[in-house]
Amino acid sequence: MARGYVFVTGGDRGIGRAIVLRFAREGFVVGFSYRVRRDAAEETARAARQAGGEAFYVQMDVADPASVERAYREVESRVPYLNVLVNNAGVLHTKPLRETTLEEWEHVIRVNLTGVFLVTKTFLPLLERAPWASIVNVASIAGQTGHVVASAAYAASKAGVIGLTRRLAVELAPRIRVNAVAPSFVATDMVREFIDTPEKLERVKAMHPLNDIARPEDVAEAVYFLATPASRFVTGQVLGVNGGRLTC
Repeated sequence: MARGYVFVTGGDRGIGRAIVLRFAREGFVVGFSYRVRRDAAEETARAARQAGGEAFYVQMDVADPASVERAYREVESRVPYLNVLVNNAGVLHTKPLRETTLEEWEHVIRVNLTGVFLVTKTFLPLLERAPWASIVNVASIAGQTGHVVASAAYAASKAGVIGLTRRLAVELAPRIRVNAVAPSFVATDMVREFIDTPEKLERVKAMHPLNDIARPEDVAEAVYFLATPASRFVTGQVLGVNGGRLTC
């Protein structure tokens, strides 16, 4: 019997993939979304099954209300309810303000912030059916401080996710807990585009008291803790997965 039911947006690769596998290893049924890379989604689902869980995927663009609604109907046909919703899907934007167009600004805000709103609102009925439920939003240290890579659009979108998390923690209590994780640099393909030499990597590591950058699995562990009843009295919190960077 399944331990519970989970849905992760953007679960086909990077942090999302690590989150899918973390829940799969514990026997959860894990659904996840992908936007373009169906081959990556299939590989992640296969890895989740090999880890001992049951996994399925749906195509979804979190910035498109019609796409989110279609995905919801498909997920609803596969699971009786959701114990956990992880809002992970997002885009990284790095241009300085003077070079950022209005179209780019609106795209980043729509994916990273409005997408969390759309998915949460649409999937809420499945969470409300569960015997216990929680939401974990993947924010960023960029929403807490000036990040050396992130643009104003990205920082604003992730700060918005943190604000939304805190408000929903109040609004959805006591039935549904809502928390967020805020990673610093994570070793994903997206980040490797900017840390593309050993010298850059060493400089980035040196920004963190732990002298390293996070692995996707480090973020997944934090998400798992916040999502499950082990953290039953924790809501409205932002857990930094940042190697101590905010202490500097």
